[in-house]
Amino acid sequence: MSSPTIPLKNAHHDLPTPEPESPMRPRKPYRFSTLCATVENPSMKDQYGSSSVPIYQTATFKGMGNEYDYTRSGNPTRSHLEHHIAKISSAAHAFAVSSGMAALDIILRLLKPGDEIIAGDDLYGGTNRLLAYIRTHVGVIVHHVDTTDPTTLRPYIHPTKTAMVLLESPTNPLLKIVDLATISRDVKERAPNAIVVVDNTMMSPYLQRPLEHGADIVYDSATKYLSGHHDLMAGVVVCNRADLAKQLAFTINAVGNALTPIDSFLLLRGIKTLALRMDRQQATAQLVAEYLDSLGFIVHYPGLPSHPGKEIHDRIADGPGAVLSFETGDKESSERIVGGTRLWGISVSFGCVNSLISMPCVMSHASIDPATRAARGLPEDLIRLCVGIEDPFDLLDDLERALIDAGAITHNILANKYVRSTGAAAGEVIAKAVEKLTRDDQQQNQREWLISAPGKVILFGEHAVVHGVTAIAASVDLRCYGLATPRDDGKLSVHLHDINNFYHEWDIDSLPWSAVTPLPAGGEHPEELDQALIDELNNKVLNALDTEERQAHAASLAFLYIYMKLATLDSRPALDFTARATLPVGAGLGSSASFSTCTATALLLLHGRIKLPSLPAPSNPTCGHVHVSHQGRRAIPSTIAEEVNRWAFVAEKILHGNPSGVDNSVAVFGGALTYTRAGVGRKGGMEPIQGFKSLKFLLTNSKIPRDTKKLVAGVGEKKKREPELVGKILESVQSISDEARRALADPELPRESLLSALSALINENHAHLVTLGVSHPSLEAIRESTADPYGLSTKLTGAGGGGCAVTLIPDDFSKEQLQDLIGDLIRKNFDPYLTSIGGSGLGILSPYNAQLRLAPSHVPKDQTGQTTPPETPHLPNTSSPPNATSAAQDLGGLRISFETARFEELADWANNLGRWLYV
Repeated sequence: MSSPTIPLKNAHHDLPTPEPESPMRPRKPYRFSTLCATVENPSMKDQYGSSSVPIYQTATFKGMGNEYDYTRSGNPTRSHLEHHIAKISSAAHAFAVSSGMAALDIILRLLKPGDEIIAGDDLYGGTNRLLAYIRTHVGVIVHHVDTTDPTTLRPYIHPTKTAMVLLESPTNPLLKIVDLATISRDVKERAPNAIVVVDNTMMSPYLQRPLEHGADIVYDSATKYLSGHHDLMAGVVVCNRADLAKQLAFTINAVGNALTPIDSFLLLRGIKTLALRMDRQQATAQLVAEYLDSLGFIVHYPGLPSHPGKEIHDRIADGPGAVLSFETGDKESSERIVGGTRLWGISVSFGCVNSLISMPCVMSHASIDPATRAARGLPEDLIRLCVGIEDPFDLLDDLERALIDAGAITHNILANKYVRSTGAAAGEVIAKAVEKLTRDDQQQNQREWLISAPGKVILFGEHAVVHGVTAIAASVDLRCYGLATPRDDGKLSVHLHDINNFYHEWDIDSLPWSAVTPLPAGGEHPEELDQALIDELNNKVLNALDTEERQAHAASLAFLYIYMKLATLDSRPALDFTARATLPVGAGLGSSASFSTCTATALLLLHGRIKLPSLPAPSNPTCGHVHVSHQGRRAIPSTIAEEVNRWAFVAEKILHGNPSGVDNSVAVFGGALTYTRAGVGRKGGMEPIQGFKSLKFLLTNSKIPRDTKKLVAGVGEKKKREPELVGKILESVQSISDEARRALADPELPRESLLSALSALINENHAHLVTLGVSHPSLEAIRESTADPYGLSTKLTGAGGGGCAVTLIPDDFSKEQLQDLIGDLIRKNFDPYLTSIGGSGLGILSPYNAQLRLAPSHVPKDQTGQTTPPETPHLPNTSSPPNATSAAQDLGGLRISFETARFEELADWANNLGRWLYV
């Protein structure tokens, strides 16, 4: 550890040094930078006196009984490297392998079936992937806990069962600190035979040597700081125990993943400058962190006095490192910042001499309320900075320019400095952006709006979620489409194609306005519904619906309720709302939530409660790092998405009484999220799965109706009768959800590995649901059809007892096989839908000009030939049957073509209209 009176780069370390030249003059321990630069192994002198370790680029060695015979088992270049790594790591033994994940793989092979491992709940994605694999295939029990609090581990430490504890500090990317010393001590006291393993990649041996704090094994991804140049892949493992070293050496030799001679040479060369690089990188990182902190951003960096783990980190480490992260408070602002830098390269890794910038959360998210957002572990607007060795003032200048251009900071004239944009300054920036591409309220409520929202599937955790287990839900690329068309006859009409082609209209003035308490602009809907308004709508407006039309009663009620709550005396626009869907209604795929989202969005737009800002401007392709265009995706700001989500939730309350909020959140934000119901001693909430990859699924509607309440009650009764059995099932389902979440969020997980892991988890999850008694013969028939002879994994989704099944389709599954499978299912009277999971959320057809939208052919052009924004005509008479022809088609409106487009062509028809804006 460094002395508090000595600068960091001159810190002393009690590490092995070359032998003293004379017993009369013993040498003092070398400082770390000297140890890094001095590659010397007294037992391996080069015969020619080479000042650089030679590369023994050979697979075999001649002779019998020599130290080296085969490079897989040993190589002089690698031996030099391993001696050097041990020297700088306070270790007696060191091993160099092909990657950081190879290092962890070697370590985990120390475990045997039945062993228990305690690991953090905020780990590198590759680590989660490997832990999930050994749990499934080796039979190792994995407990994921919050390792930033040592007390959370203690209930899981068993004197004989606990075989390993796996830690990281700091965590990535929130830079949380783990008390390695305290946890190591607790583990040794409670489970003497347990092995404490630490991933030290973020710090490197220069800044932290966990073996000095009680760890048994430490590993690094040497690809990062040890190499420092991102030009090789390597991993290192160090320990002091001879018994562990013997086992590790045996596995490395048996598996054959030891580092190659050329990579050993390159890594050895990189380590020589480790101290030099880290001093420069973390000195600059400190400046960057202090600069961002001074601007008012929330900054995560253990070098700041405000960091909650600073005292612990200072005790176990010699410096804060070169990685930091900060929150801007706005996801779109963060995207503009990342895309606006030139020196900071956009990359997911760290540890390089070049500075890197990234947004850990780049996929769609699900945000319900401020409390839930605060409870999330990873803010969607978070930016991670990995500082390199460039000139610190160039880096700061480049970052400042990006912050200014993004509107994240503004110049304070009185203080004569830049400050974080808040209040009036931020409002001015937003107002200018909105002003560029939006019209006034009167024009907005006279425009035709086409909106879409996805359905959802429950991938894992059905029924168990009722009992506190985490469920995973994802958007499905089968969507509901809603078209709002203005009228000029003082009427509202609703046309629901998928509910018996329901069509009805009402005089706006005849609605029960005396019963409504309208919400002012900016106001939020109370938690409770306006029961007086609902009663009036039911008793005086919707009571006239005939028997067949009653099926559309709830949807009509939701539409009218939101329309009236948003309306004011000056804003009661006449309109027709038409809804069509490519997802099956009533199959448990979130069709009502996608309808609620489309309805809420249309009415918010027409009432002027939300307005669309511009799409991000394209980057200059001649300037440094080019920010890749989203092609319209994620162009809808989070503030709009959150407002839509609040009102979609109101509609869901009307439709379902007491919804969880999962369905509407997926419909608005897309992607995938986890949901945990709050309970005694259990914090509930939703969290987006960051980095979720789009997956191909076959959804098969069994066409069997199900009684969700009865099925849920049945599981509850089974839990009362067989608490031990159901308890174990719930624990297993929780583990499945945890592993699936980590696999889905891992940006570096190979596609093939992800699909393999999900396939196994799907089968395991469904088996548990069968045991709970919620499957159905129709669902089992679907499973059998996809398993034999196709070898695919299928599970029920939603409540079960009928409804829908989901089948994972691998990337290498041929079109011919898929066609055969779909044909088999259709012949068995099932309805299959090929789709993808995890795509975009809420979509709005862009109302802007040709620069942002490829307009349909019927949109008029001005005299210069430029496409002009479509002005939707006022339909003179929309009381005719919904399928009647109209002059609207000739005049540019979308309603007739929307209503007459064939079902199988609806999605393509919508996509071809032009540029869509997505969350």
